[in-house]
Amino acid sequence: MNVTKKILITGGPGSGKTSLINELERKSFNCENEIIRGLTIEGKKKGTDQAFLEDPLNFTKKLIELRTKQFNKEQTSLITFYDRGVHETLAYLNYIGLKYTNELNRKCRTIKYDMVFILPPWKNIYIQDNCRYETFNQAKIIYEEIVKIYEYFNMRIIFLKKDSIENRVKEILIHVKQ
Repeated sequence: MNVTKKILITGGPGSGKTSLINELERKSFNCENEIIRGLTIEGKKKGTDQAFLEDPLNFTKKLIELRTKQFNKEQTSLITFYDRGVHETLAYLNYIGLKYTNELNRKCRTIKYDMVFILPPWKNIYIQDNCRYETFNQAKIIYEEIVKIYEYFNMRIIFLKKDSIENRVKEILIHVKQ
């Protein structure tokens, strides 16, 4: 049986992650989509405007559980790309200054992506919407926390520069094929 390479696409809010995932899917790569938007929309339907900020610890626990399940799902392709990862749940807790237990840290230690592509904050493409409540300045701080968390967990990080979707995908595929 072949082992799937698990490749993460991440970065702060509004940095172009989902656009890259959509392009990779269009090119017939196996991709796992972002989970948090669904949780946010679900919370809004129940009258919670910002589910993460209302109960950050329980929201994070649920998100870690869902992203871990997504990560552990049996894949049939040689490469799977993930839109956001398990570890940045802790980066968001760090961003708001909330202390968390070693249990969450241990859960994150069980997950290891083969490569982590991190997208920088990019004001020209940043858009706030009904699920993205952070300002661009907050997005920059979150980006820094995401970088720190993947460094802390000793992941292989590749920083993608601001460029067209097509050029970013080409850059990703060059690294993945090496």
